[in-house]
Amino acid sequence: MGVAAVIHRLRRRCAAGLAALLMACLGPAAAAQERAPLKVRLDWTPWGVQAPFHLAQEKGWYKQAGLDVALEDGNGSVTTVQIVGAGDTFDVGHAALASMMIAREKGLPVKAVAVFAGQSDIGLLVPADSGITGPAALKGRKVAYTAGSLEAPFIDAFLASGKLKRSDVELVNVDAASKASTYAVGRADAAFSTIPFFLPVVSQKRPSAAVRFADFGLNTPSFGLFASEEKLKTRRDAIARFASVTARAWQYIYDGHEDEAVAAILAQRPQARLDKAVLRGQVGALKAYIVPPGQGGRIGPPEASDWGQAVRTLSSVGLIPAEADPSSFYVPGLVHPERFDGMVSQ
Repeated sequence: MGVAAVIHRLRRRCAAGLAALLMACLGPAAAAQERAPLKVRLDWTPWGVQAPFHLAQEKGWYKQAGLDVALEDGNGSVTTVQIVGAGDTFDVGHAALASMMIAREKGLPVKAVAVFAGQSDIGLLVPADSGITGPAALKGRKVAYTAGSLEAPFIDAFLASGKLKRSDVELVNVDAASKASTYAVGRADAAFSTIPFFLPVVSQKRPSAAVRFADFGLNTPSFGLFASEEKLKTRRDAIARFASVTARAWQYIYDGHEDEAVAAILAQRPQARLDKAVLRGQVGALKAYIVPPGQGGRIGPPEASDWGQAVRTLSSVGLIPAEADPSSFYVPGLVHPERFDGMVSQ
C-alpha cells in the first residue's frame, strides 16, 4: 500500500473516531438530530392492524433505523388517502389500498409503497352456528351494511356469485359506528364489514364466522403503506426505511410475538381504553390476510399479480377503468425487510 493510501486511511479513521467521540459526549440529543423525521397518518384509531407501528416504536427499531417517527391516528382509509395525497402534513399513510387505487384514478397523485395484507379484508360476518358459507344462503335474510363504506360497491357482485339480487335479501343501511352493535345483538342475520376488525368485537356477544369477498373472486390488496408522488421524490429513502422496518415488524409478530405486539399497542396508546382480548383477537384474525398459507416470500414488497387482480376486481364493479395499468399503482423495490433481520433479532 502506498504512502498516500495509508495517509487517506488514517484520516478516515480519525474522522470516524472523532464523530463517535462527539456522539458519546453529546448523548441522545445528538443522535436524535441525525434521525430523519417522518410523520405518518394511520387508518383509524388504534386496533390490531397497527401492531407493527407501535411495536417498532416501543422497541426503538425506527430510531435504530435512523428515523424519528410520529404516528397520528386516523378516522378511515378514505380520509387518510385524501389527507396524505393532497397535503404536505404527512409523509406516508397507512390505509386500505383499494381506496388509494380509486383515489389515484380520480387524479390524486398517490402510490403504494408496501402491501401488508395482500388479500381483501372485506366480507360477511355471520353467526357461527348459522350454516352460512356463501351468498346463496342469504336469501330472505336481513343483512346490515353501510352505504358509504368500501364494502357497498361489492355487494351486488357478491350476491350475484350466489345467483341472488338485492331484492332477494333485506339490506339494512346503518352507520359505521352502530353496525357492530346492530349485528351483535341480533337485529340483523349477517353484516358486511371489515372482518379482522369486527370479528373479535362482535364474537364477544355473538360467536361469529366470516365469509370473505376474496374467496368469491373479489380480491384487492388491503392494508399497506402509500405516499404522494412528491413525497416519494423528496423523502424516498426515509419512506423506504420506514416501510422495511414495519414489514419486518409484522414478520416478528407472526414468529410468535403476538402478545408482545398487543402489549406495545396498549403501552403506546394508554388513554385509548383498549380491550386487550379484542386486540389479541384482531392480531390473530389478521394473520390469514397478512401471511396467507403457503406464502414463502417476505411480507411487504408489492406483488405484480395482486395489482392485476385488483384492477379486474375494481373495474368489475365500476370503481376504476378496466384499462387501468396495474403497475401505475405501486412503487417496486422500496421494501427490503431482510436488511433489518439483524436489528430485530437482537
